[in-house]
Amino acid sequence: MSVITETKLEFAKLGSRIGAEIRGFDLSGDLSPETVEQVRAALNEHKALVFREANILSDEAQVKFASHFGPLTTAHPTVASVEGEENVLPVDSENGSANNWHTDVTFVVNPPQASTLRSIDLPSYGGETLIASSAGAYADLPDELRNFADTLWAIHTNDYDYSVPKNLEHGNADERRKEFTRIKFETAHPVVRVHPLTGERGLFIGGFAQRLRIVGLSNTESKDIIRLLQAYVTRPENVVRVNWEPNQLVLFDNRITQHYAPDNYDGQPRKLNRVTIAGDIPVGVDGKQSQSIQGDSSTYSPTVPSPRKLGQGTLPSGAHVVAPL
Repeated sequence: MSVITETKLEFAKLGSRIGAEIRGFDLSGDLSPETVEQVRAALNEHKALVFREANILSDEAQVKFASHFGPLTTAHPTVASVEGEENVLPVDSENGSANNWHTDVTFVVNPPQASTLRSIDLPSYGGETLIASSAGAYADLPDELRNFADTLWAIHTNDYDYSVPKNLEHGNADERRKEFTRIKFETAHPVVRVHPLTGERGLFIGGFAQRLRIVGLSNTESKDIIRLLQAYVTRPENVVRVNWEPNQLVLFDNRITQHYAPDNYDGQPRKLNRVTIAGDIPVGVDGKQSQSIQGDSSTYSPTVPSPRKLGQGTLPSGAHVVAPL
């Protein structure tokens, strides 16, 4: 079995605020602790890493790579995995497109810390993945709006009114929606999340954030405030557009990014496989942790203690904790 020994990894930046790539770095072997540290440091800096010609050619290899960075989640809390691979979620155009800005699985109390996507079938054009820096968004806020955002909490849920026009919906949208919401989850997260490794602050919202927890605020007013903050996340300066190639893997930090898959490939097949790394419970600027309101996600994901909060505070009911790798 090949072992990747210590070497200096050179990532080329894709933008000033987010994204870097490396070509020809073979990820199929066992990564040394030094190499894992370098990849983690690059992820902390760039937030999204593109590995081209990565030699990750199977689900098993993708699972092995992701496992270097912590315990894994199962494929999804409600959606079926790839057959025989409990950690692998098919991101398949046959089931529709994820063409809305979101952070993966924020409707649970401990969303994944990071996600990996591997190219399987690609269209002849289009099919990119857009990834946005929520840290860049937070930095862009005017002081008054930033101070206001620091105080806010948002309710994230997988059960909400999907506002996709019927003429743009995929053919089996109703069936997929029933599967997606077969277990209902609702969690209160801070709108501004402090990254446990870098200390950066980022806007922790996205498509599953449906309303704010402010007494006396209507749902319409909540959505307007979320829409205002979300506009900062998706400013072009904060977004990298990842073009896909065969034999490519993308690793992005789910704690401080959002992503979007535009439906711009005219119905051609597009399939990626996703493996996610278990995360910690988000913490706001006041040190308070997210709280589960509805739904037990312990069978989906263990909870990794925050490196900055290890041994402090209490965990929501039903949380299952494992030591970080």
